[in-house]
Amino acid sequence: MTERWGREQVLGLAPDAPSGKAAATAARPAKWSGTGCDEQAVWGSCQGSGKSAYRAIVDLSEPAFRCSCPSRKFPCKHALALLLLWSDGTVPEQSPPGWVTEWLAERRDRADQAERRRAGKDAAEGKPGGARDPKTAERREQRAADGVADLDQWLRDQVAHGLAHAERAPYQVWDDAARRLVDAQAGALAGQVRALASVPRRGADWPQRLLEEYALLRLLTTAFDRRAELPEPLNATVRSRVGFTLNQEEVLAGERVRDLWYVAGSSDTEQDRLITRRVWLRGRETGRSALVLSFGAPGRALDASLVVGATIDAVLAFYPGAQPLRALVAERHASPRQYAPRGTTVQGLLREHADALSRDPWLDRWPAVLADLRLGRRAGDDGWHVVDPAGDALPLRTTDPWRLLAVSGGRPLTVAGEWSPRGLVPLSAWQDEEGLVIL
Repeated sequence: MTERWGREQVLGLAPDAPSGKAAATAARPAKWSGTGCDEQAVWGSCQGSGKSAYRAIVDLSEPAFRCSCPSRKFPCKHALALLLLWSDGTVPEQSPPGWVTEWLAERRDRADQAERRRAGKDAAEGKPGGARDPKTAERREQRAADGVADLDQWLRDQVAHGLAHAERAPYQVWDDAARRLVDAQAGALAGQVRALASVPRRGADWPQRLLEEYALLRLLTTAFDRRAELPEPLNATVRSRVGFTLNQEEVLAGERVRDLWYVAGSSDTEQDRLITRRVWLRGRETGRSALVLSFGAPGRALDASLVVGATIDAVLAFYPGAQPLRALVAERHASPRQYAPRGTTVQGLLREHADALSRDPWLDRWPAVLADLRLGRRAGDDGWHVVDPAGDALPLRTTDPWRLLAVSGGRPLTVAGEWSPRGLVPLSAWQDEEGLVIL
């Protein structure tokens, strides 16, 4: 039987806080009938406000959700409530009814058809593995090179004119530069340039931060201009930072690592009406970090297959680069299980981050799993810190440390989050008595 997830893991799948609260209200056995579960799925019918009950089913291997209710949220409160009941152990194990097996079979058929369509398209085009047309690639390369050269000149102009004008510069200054990069098919660079508009509006140290960002962008434009001289892993990193992408087949053909991967945390950000979900993983045996990304428009479902707090036995395929971090889940070998996470020390994290920056200086965040931490304040500092047994501390970047304090209760805990020199953003915590808490 698939190991049940904790309530925090289930509520971590909620699209927003109201959905989680509504699911907790609906997770009452008296509201449900025909519930059941097996190794692959959990299902049941929930009585709503109308005459007909809503049928809900969750494919535990993804997870994937389906409910007959009219809600546009995904997963809806009924699917979440069903998982809460399953988490509490109130859903009996039994053979699935026909409507459940039919839906699961349809999902398998759609996946098989999509795979056949991809294979047929590659064969028809004579492009095994999705190889690109050489002439098209050459034109793309030249457009990107022209766009990068234009950005390089723009950066030099900004510094030559001085930074003082940036404080009063309209957003259009950054947006125009970003639009030219979009036209040059250098989308990743365009996003970085747009983000510069917010720097002069964040704190008194903005000139220093803006100059740092300019310097990193200039380093990138110089590296791209000299890409033929770079080692292949660094060249791959530079091309990715500019906006060149790889298809899934190319990634799956590269480096693969099998491990027990702990799902440490998940974070969603929105830019240009696109939501990006970052899911951080850490290998129990290799100690290696990984980042799995998914994208979607607002209101659309994002990948929810990696449940925070679970540990999956899986093979990850890593994108090539000087510091391979982003990955795809290539294979899964067992159902998710829950283990206490293994963390490192503050000094261990800082060494990891320094080594990663030496290979990829454009990293803007790094995954952190830190063990045996306590929360506190330092003399002369108004902010909160996490402190390890050696007395080494890191600043917290959060407007609400109180939940973390409540979980700790003065006892040591393991914290997972995103680290940057501006501080640690906590995403989840583990305390031996409380278990997992998603922040």
